[in-house]
Amino acid sequence: THNNKKNLKERGIPDRWRNYRPVGRRVPGSRFIAFKTPLKPSLNRLVPGAESFSLWELLDSVEGQNQELGLIIDLTVTTRYYTLVDVPQSCGYVKILTEGQRVPSDATILSFKRAVRHFLTENPDNDRLIGVHCTHGVNRTGYLLCRYLIDVDGLDPRRAVELFNTSRGHSMERQNYLVDLLRNSKRSNSGMDVVEQHVARGGAVDRPLLVVANITTRRGEVSREDQVKETGPHQRRSGGRTAAGRE
Repeated sequence: THNNKKNLKERGIPDRWRNYRPVGRRVPGSRFIAFKTPLKPSLNRLVPGAESFSLWELLDSVEGQNQELGLIIDLTVTTRYYTLVDVPQSCGYVKILTEGQRVPSDATILSFKRAVRHFLTENPDNDRLIGVHCTHGVNRTGYLLCRYLIDVDGLDPRRAVELFNTSRGHSMERQNYLVDLLRNSKRSNSGMDVVEQHVARGGAVDRPLLVVANITTRRGEVSREDQVKETGPHQRRSGGRTAAGRE
């Protein structure tokens, strides 16, 4: 209902976040995959269980496509959805503050290209993916991902946008982004090989505890809770090793 959506937004769930599928598919011919912002445990508990989308569930989803995530590029301008301590240790993390609604600046575009280029240079012998997200994983994400495909990989702009839209499962909506991409005016790649920021390593070793309500009152208030380990292929396994093979 409208009131439920309003309450979720007021409690920290991004507006319209629930309307978007969590993860797209790998963009063909690239190492990119796009998704909406994952949520830290305290926010994830506010959405219906079937709509939960944590960083661990992100890894599960990518693994379900027989892929492995190596880097997360976070384009949001906030830390309220999650922070580095929530990111699994198996993943690298780079944050590039990218304001919504307006076409990203040349500096932002260059920062994105540098982050991608650095990861690809450091990972030539594997096929680990670069995951990119903004709030919904569509507009800012689509623009910068397509900008890289056009400027660096030499794709035709319409083909790049088509590939992104199909892979994400949602189409870019902002006309100013699309106009800028489709006019086929490339941005400079000068300085792209400079390392601007070093990749941070995620701080989460174990999957977080989920709060499962066994008893609720008629008003929906939890009167008794049990904490259980979130299940999935990336939970801690016997012998003290995670699914990613890290101690």
